Amino acid sequence: MKKIEKIAESPNYTAVNLGALNGIQDYSLIHPVNKREIEGKVFLKEATKSTGTEISLNYLLPHSEQPYFHLHRKNEETYIILKGFGFFQVDDDCFEISEGSVIRVAPSGVRGIRNESDEEMIYMVVQSKENSLEEYTTDDGERVPREPKWR
Repeated sequence: MKKIEKIAESPNYTAVNLGALNGIQDYSLIHPVNKREIEGKVFLKEATKSTGTEISLNYLLPHSEQPYFHLHRKNEETYIILKGFGFFQVDDDCFEISEGSVIRVAPSGVRGIRNESDEEMIYMVVQSKENSLEEYTTDDGERVPREPKWR
């Protein structure tokens, strides 16, 4: 099982490196409910010490699918397809997805994903509590004058 590399950390941030995306299949975890090993999945909440989102990177073999459909009680999920193509199903709706597809699913939406391509599918899932984002982008931001250290 591959380990997440910590790059740097301070009270205001935690930076990690997962390596190249084509190495996501080297990560695995033990599912907390069924206690089975899931290969090609890495969660980032604990590694980055996130308090508002869970992010995972996921890998599906060619012509395979997530082995279960699921829903959530409180959290919506946004799926971002980074590589590959296939199908996504929410409730009784099934539609094609490909690199660049972004799908937001409400907590109660029953969801599943299939890789229909001849190569691996890599996708990211961002999970957060539904209706928790009160301010965002420019409403929550403030510009701060600072000289970049990379110059």
